Amino acid sequence: MDKNIASRARDNVGKVILGKGEVIDLLLTALISGGHVLLEDVPGVGKTTLAKALARSISCDFRRIQFTPDLLPTDLTGINYFNQKTAEFQFRRGPLFTNILLADEINRATPRTQSSLLECMEERQISVEGETYRLEKPFFVLATQNPIESYGTFPLPEAQLDRFLMKVKMGYPERQEEEKILDLFDKQSPLEDLEAVCSTPDIIEMQKEYTETNVNKDIAAFILDIIEGTRKHEGIELGASPRASIALYKASQAYAYINGRKYVRPDDVIYLAPYVLSHRIILKGLSKHKKSDADMVVKEIISSIPVPVEKMQ
Repeated sequence: MDKNIASRARDNVGKVILGKGEVIDLLLTALISGGHVLLEDVPGVGKTTLAKALARSISCDFRRIQFTPDLLPTDLTGINYFNQKTAEFQFRRGPLFTNILLADEINRATPRTQSSLLECMEERQISVEGETYRLEKPFFVLATQNPIESYGTFPLPEAQLDRFLMKVKMGYPERQEEEKILDLFDKQSPLEDLEAVCSTPDIIEMQKEYTETNVNKDIAAFILDIIEGTRKHEGIELGASPRASIALYKASQAYAYINGRKYVRPDDVIYLAPYVLSHRIILKGLSKHKKSDADMVVKEIISSIPVPVEKMQ
């Protein structure tokens, strides 16, 4: 497999989303490792455009669902309907049958509707009235939510947050970048002319290859030390689960892979840990509602653990 595919995808998305190379890398990391991403930020910073640009770059099926309080689980999964011509019940597939799913403002849907995503995110399948349908590869959920607005929203439960590999914040662009954005979008959206740089089979092949990225025993022990640190920290009520340790392990492999390396470095783990772990821990007291506090605690834990010496691979 051509290792430049990830670089081409990164550069292609960067034609539309300026100054957010790190965010694009995180999305590619999640996509290659088979995870999902929760984008938490204020409206208007380009979350939807980012998802569309990624889907266009990969040349795969893309669906967008605007989550609202009246959205039903069957609006996502699909329904069995009676076909009068054939006199039989037939299954009409919902928007979950896609490759890249943008779940816009996911926290506006009711818990019942939110829970319908759990099975497809974890097991890559959908069950409707006793029948199970497999989802095609790749399957990547990019969900967004507004952290400021709370009226008419339903906070995501911990069980669902744990299904997301990473929780990412885009942030506002720098002034120089925003000037370039104005020029870029002056006549029309550059998204309209964006062409694919890789195919769906390319992504599936990369999802197989990244697992060959070497993680030596010291790095694996470093990951476990961080996870154990979240369980023993006096400010944490609920520490990271074994699923979190697997997520950090796989994310580190995928991040090294898209950067053209065959091995994981300690810096990869240190960089990814806040994105992978901050939404999986619950802090004691009122501070548990602040993501920035969780980030700081994870970084504090990492700073207290000896970093393994990088060895020649």
